[in-house]
Amino acid sequence: MSWDQQQNPYQQQGYGYDYNPNPYGGQQQYAQQPYPQQQQYVDYGYTPAADQTAPLPPVVEPEPAPEPEPAPVVEEPQPGPAPVSGPAAASGPAPGPRSKPAGRDRYFDTLRAVALIRVVTYHTFGWAWCGMVFPSMGIMFGLAGTLMAKSLERPAFKVVKSRLRRLLPPFWFWGVFVVLAMLIHDWMPGWQIVYWVVPLGDPPGNAWGEQAWEILWYLRTYLWFVLLSPVLLWLFRKAPIPVLLGSLAPILVLNFVWSGPDNRLGSALWDLSTYLFCWILGFAHRDGVLQRMKPALVVVASLAAVAYGGWYAFAHQADFGTYDLDENPLAQAFWSAGFVMLLMWAKAYFKIDFAWLARFRRLDRTVTVFNARAVTIYLWHEIALILAVPLIDQMWNVPAFEKWLPLDSQWFMFGVGWILIAVFIVLCGWVEDVAAKKKPKLLP
Repeated sequence: MSWDQQQNPYQQQGYGYDYNPNPYGGQQQYAQQPYPQQQQYVDYGYTPAADQTAPLPPVVEPEPAPEPEPAPVVEEPQPGPAPVSGPAAASGPAPGPRSKPAGRDRYFDTLRAVALIRVVTYHTFGWAWCGMVFPSMGIMFGLAGTLMAKSLERPAFKVVKSRLRRLLPPFWFWGVFVVLAMLIHDWMPGWQIVYWVVPLGDPPGNAWGEQAWEILWYLRTYLWFVLLSPVLLWLFRKAPIPVLLGSLAPILVLNFVWSGPDNRLGSALWDLSTYLFCWILGFAHRDGVLQRMKPALVVVASLAAVAYGGWYAFAHQADFGTYDLDENPLAQAFWSAGFVMLLMWAKAYFKIDFAWLARFRRLDRTVTVFNARAVTIYLWHEIALILAVPLIDQMWNVPAFEKWLPLDSQWFMFGVGWILIAVFIVLCGWVEDVAAKKKPKLLP
């Protein structure tokens, strides 16, 4: 989070809706989630989201080549059988024009789509219980960790380069509009503007644009996880269970022993520590560690982590001003750890693939679009919600709209926001195709 507490940008005049104040309760100040924060504006910002199984029916679109790995919040392939070699391979049927292409895992695709919907919902209504019902950020980091472990079967340098290429162009395209808007509104950046090129630290900004850029914490944290993954995966494969359990140690140290430096490094440390377990959990899923564990042990450990996270959130409401997990890093870390572990273990143990989704063509198509345009949705959804307010204000000038439409309802703003998100998907989503070296399309 930011180094100084700031005023909630959503309470600025003209937004038409208000979020609950969510300070970090004095123990530490750091960027946690892309959700409403109570802050004082400064001249720099802070930034708070698969392996392969059996192929799906032909109606499911195949994973494009040559880059099967999507951007940070996109497709995660699922673990599949090891390649067959030797005589066994020769005896198998040769692939032909009628062979089914490798399909996407719709279970993980659906989780990611729901996670994005939950993010937009939270930013519209500010419901504190959203994170407990569905911890979106932990889930997206877990899915991304699974894909990273799969991708690192190739040379690490090529994998990291591919991730940067997929992440940065959409970020730059989006950032041009945000930075120009802030410059027009009297923002004068210093040398920290380099973080708008590579967001290894919190990109700077002013109060006027904070509602847009405060979500960048996720991209910054994802970028650091990508850079650290070759070492993290090497350590994990040396001692899977100790490293998995030990990945909760950093958040315990920051919370109880040392709160870290009060600067950009401190913000990054808090976010990395909060979601480190979920990222490593993605490694564990990819390598089959969860599947080999005893079911009773996994269920008990997961429920214990969820119980501790929930207890800590409610027991420290006075410190953070809310039980919202997004404002309580320790509670978020343990709740997400238990929740995501159950989801990934169930996926591996029960072999869930959501192949039935292909029977519902429109729903399946929607899930596909959400995954192929996940970065676009994440980056542009706050701007869509910002623009929804003046658009609705203009509707009050139309007597028929004033009479028949619920213009003062947040649900109406939620709907208008999604319409604008759809517009941004069409207008800006093609940048993700270019970043992935694909032919640009209005819709994937």
